[in-house]
Amino acid sequence: MAHSVRAFHPSGSRVTLQYLLHFPSGALEGDWPLAIFLHGAGERGDDPRLLLRQGLPRHAEAHAKDLPFLLVSPQCPDWSSWQQHLGHVEELLEVVMAEHPVDPDRIYLTGISMGGFGAWFLGTERPERFAAVAPICGYGPEALGFPERVCALRQVPVWAFHGAKDTVVPAEESRKLVDALRLCGGDVRLTIYPDVGHDSWTQTYDDPELYDWMLAQRKSRAVEGEPKQSRML
Repeated sequence: MAHSVRAFHPSGSRVTLQYLLHFPSGALEGDWPLAIFLHGAGERGDDPRLLLRQGLPRHAEAHAKDLPFLLVSPQCPDWSSWQQHLGHVEELLEVVMAEHPVDPDRIYLTGISMGGFGAWFLGTERPERFAAVAPICGYGPEALGFPERVCALRQVPVWAFHGAKDTVVPAEESRKLVDALRLCGGDVRLTIYPDVGHDSWTQTYDDPELYDWMLAQRKSRAVEGEPKQSRML
């Protein structure tokens, strides 16, 4: 899965958003599915090669044939968080969609730690955009309206992941968001790894079931009709 290092300059901003593009290996029929990956706090900066250290970009480098979608991995600048750049991420997505044959009904959002928060936050800001959301060791601050704001995702399939022994972001953070979304009638799953700490992303991204689940979701299924029955793993 070849990658390309690029830079994006959001309109009306002095920020430069570096990002990686991983292209699908081989020919895909029709328009491409697209996944957005939001990294954790340790990969902030202006060198997008840092994103290859862990998470979905690292998996994409090691297992090219497993990811039949376009992967967009923006880099959050130093001393900032995804909360400050979600508008920039949306604008970047529009640029990528204009340049490549992306299927707008198959756009997926995932992230780890700080990026897990970013996935919850961007997902609740723009639920109509995404076919599925997969936050890993994420959280939702009460100051931003969580956990109640997760109800905006009640018609979008969500699969959250966390390590039971996580001492950086306790697993309870994911549990309370999932519980709130379930009470809203959301289609939500939660996987807790009993013997895993903060790095719950390696096991998650190494599991082909995640990609099978993602690619089975389409936006039309997420936004039409009643939410599907939720279930807990």
